[in-house]
Amino acid sequence: MAASMPRWMSAAVVLAIASFAAISAAAEDYPVRPVRIIVGFGPGASGDIAARVLAQKLGTLLGQQFVVENRTGAGSNIATTFVAHAPKDGYTLLQGTVGNTINPAITPNLTYDLVKDFAPISLFTTLPNILVVHPAVEARSVEELIRLARSRPGELSFGSAGVGSGSHFSGELFNVMAGVKLLHVPYAGTAQAATDLLGGRLQVMFSPASTVLGFVAEGKLAALASTGLRRASAAPNLPTVAEAGLPGFDTSGWFGLLAPAGTPRESVERLAAASNEAVKSPDVIAALAPQGFDMEGGTPEEFAAFISNDLAKWSRVAAAAGIKR
Repeated sequence: MAASMPRWMSAAVVLAIASFAAISAAAEDYPVRPVRIIVGFGPGASGDIAARVLAQKLGTLLGQQFVVENRTGAGSNIATTFVAHAPKDGYTLLQGTVGNTINPAITPNLTYDLVKDFAPISLFTTLPNILVVHPAVEARSVEELIRLARSRPGELSFGSAGVGSGSHFSGELFNVMAGVKLLHVPYAGTAQAATDLLGGRLQVMFSPASTVLGFVAEGKLAALASTGLRRASAAPNLPTVAEAGLPGFDTSGWFGLLAPAGTPRESVERLAAASNEAVKSPDVIAALAPQGFDMEGGTPEEFAAFISNDLAKWSRVAAAAGIKR
């Protein structure tokens, strides 16, 4: 075949064919060395917990070590930027979170484009926030909280894990949809905000279930609703905010894998298949469900559509609330 080609192009063609064959072979054997999952938050955070459970399971399923690496700061932008510019070989992945779809709406001049620079792999798990109040707040339902907030505009405060966090935007979406004005108080993390809520220095919080359900069980906080479109598996008797009066309200946190755009499709599909097997595994469910996580799964295409919808939603909320970093 090469003999029939013009002499000036045969070397280039042979080199291209050889390179393609090498890439294809590597993708078929993937992974042949340890894989890093980059997490934008510190050890013990919800995303870190989910990533470590997934990493251990992927290692078992794919016969190679998956290592969690924390690169914290800037609302996960440091980790996201790092992976966006990593080699496109499937050995450096990002633990994507709701922060990745909020950041573009509030942070100017990002050095990456979440849609163009990443290849979605699969949605792993969601973690609904729980709307809780201090017991001294005279509201035991979403309707009662809305009525109270309307009668006292700007007097009730809600804590969050910081500007641009999922807990922050849960409160802002509540403000927009309910027509109220809860005062935002940012913290360095949900644990710090929960401490002040327990002490009565805050009145309201939209917190990851894993942070507050224990305090609810002890009677130290009152839970009004969960923030997903379906009831939280960890609190099935608790209505959703959507059920309780704000149809369409949905601010679940989420965690899923993304790779740099251009990563071989075979590697992306192999990771997606393993992630989908992981969400059905009894040991993974046993590790995460008691902490409030709901197992998800899906194809790369479904995850891409999910991300696109989330980007559009948070862009609308940021514009309505006038939020910028």
